[in-house]
Amino acid sequence: MTKFAGTRHLTVAYEEQVADPSGVPVVLLHGFPDDARAWDRVSSLLRPAGFRVIAPYLRGFGPTRFRDHSTSRVGQQAALAHDVLELLDALSIDRAILVGYDWGGRAACINAALWPARVAGLVAISGYTIQNPFAPSLPADPRTEQRLWYQWYFSTTRGAEALRQQPRALGLHLWRSWSPGWDFSMEEFDRTAVSFDNPDFVEVVVHSYRHRHGWAPGAPEYEATEIALARRPMIDVPAVVLHGADDGVDDPAGSEGQERLFSSSYERRLLKGVGHAVPREAPRAVADAVIAVRSRAWAGRSVPQHGCRGDPSAPS
Repeated sequence: MTKFAGTRHLTVAYEEQVADPSGVPVVLLHGFPDDARAWDRVSSLLRPAGFRVIAPYLRGFGPTRFRDHSTSRVGQQAALAHDVLELLDALSIDRAILVGYDWGGRAACINAALWPARVAGLVAISGYTIQNPFAPSLPADPRTEQRLWYQWYFSTTRGAEALRQQPRALGLHLWRSWSPGWDFSMEEFDRTAVSFDNPDFVEVVVHSYRHRHGWAPGAPEYEATEIALARRPMIDVPAVVLHGADDGVDDPAGSEGQERLFSSSYERRLLKGVGHAVPREAPRAVADAVIAVRSRAWAGRSVPQHGCRGDPSAPS
C-alpha cells in the first residue's frame, strides 16, 4: 500500500508492510534506475519475520514530489541521506535497520556513518560507497571506465536530453547490462519504469552524476555534510555487505578489503550468479542479512520496539 509522509522538502511516497506496528523498522532504499518495487520480494520475506517494512521512493522517482517549486532539484549524496533521516523523523522512528543498494546504499551508509544513534544496523549492497565530491577519483582502468559510460553520458547535454526523451530505453539497457544473468520480465520492468515519469527525474539524476564528479555545484544547505563525508567517516553499527559476483557496474573487487571502514560487527557476502539488482535477484539473501543484522544489533538483549532516540544532529 502506498503511503505518504511530509519532510522538509518532499512529500515522500513509500510502500509499507506491517506484521506488527511495534516491530523493528527496516527501511529499504532503492537505486537508479529503479524504484520501491525493487524490494517487493524482500518485503514479503521480512514481514512475517516481525519487521515493519518501509520502502520509500527516492527524490525524483515515482509518486515522491518536491513540496516547493523553488527547491533545488539536486541529487547529491548528502541530499538523499538527509531525506532518509527526515523520513525517520516524519514517521516517528527512533532507530531503524537501513538497507540500500546503488543510490540507496550510499544514503544508508551515510546515515550509519553520521547519525549512528538512528541506525540499528546496516545492509550495504555493493559495500561502502560514500563519495568525496571535492576530490573526484582519477580515471580508472579502461574496463572500469567503460562500466561507467552512462555517468559520462549524462554529464553531457546530449546525454541529459537522451534521458529526457528515452528514460525507459536507457533504464532497460542498464538493467540488462548490470545484471546479465537475470531473466526479468517486461512486466516487472514496466511496473517500475512508470517511476521515471516523475517530473523531476531527469534533473535529479543528471545532477547526481555531475555533482559526484565535480561538474556541478551542490546545494549550499548540504555543504557541511559533504565536507564531513569527504573525510570518509567510519561506520560503527552492525553491518553486512552484499555484493553480486556478476555485478555489471560495481566491480565486486571494489568491496573487498573494506572492513577497515567498519568499526563494529562486519561481514561481507559475495553472491554467486547475482548481478547488480540484488534485491530483485536474490531477495532471500537480503532478508537473511537483515535478520542477521537484527540479531547482532541486540545480541544478548531483548529487541526493543523502536529503540532509544539519539541525537540526530549533524552537519547540515
